[in-house]
Amino acid sequence: MNHFPKPDETNDYLAQYLDLLIGSLRKLKGVCLTDSSLSLKEQAKQVFEAPYVLLAHNATADPVFQYANKMGLALFEMSWEEFIVLPSRYSAEPQNRDERESFLHEVSAKGYADNYSGIRISKTGKRFEIKAATVWNIMDSDNIKHGQAALFTNYIYL
Repeated sequence: MNHFPKPDETNDYLAQYLDLLIGSLRKLKGVCLTDSSLSLKEQAKQVFEAPYVLLAHNATADPVFQYANKMGLALFEMSWEEFIVLPSRYSAEPQNRDERESFLHEVSAKGYADNYSGIRISKTGKRFEIKAATVWNIMDSDNIKHGQAALFTNYIYL
């Protein structure tokens, strides 16, 4: 499985991947997360340093995270290297995984969903509730699914 290096100047903040990720949201919902007058590299940097949480996992049978911006890494209390090898189901406690899985299947079928809420847990065991998240399929121009992403600003520690 390919893992992306941590976004930084040397890899253009993963501009090509971020273009796919935010382009999918723009196509599905008409929402633009960045200033489109900026270069792809500057847009990717803007997303990595943004004041919201953006996470993405791949499209494998047991999806693994492949992206988190700085806010996402801080919320989950993980380094980039730890986060991008984590099966995304482990972001939820065992008792919440079936509900999470059911929701992700719904997103797969519809393309996206708004107002998702769910309980998650950080590396150190801090529990928090995500509120009003948007979750969407990451699709390329050939309509091939590359994973799913989640965007949210609202969460509370429990």
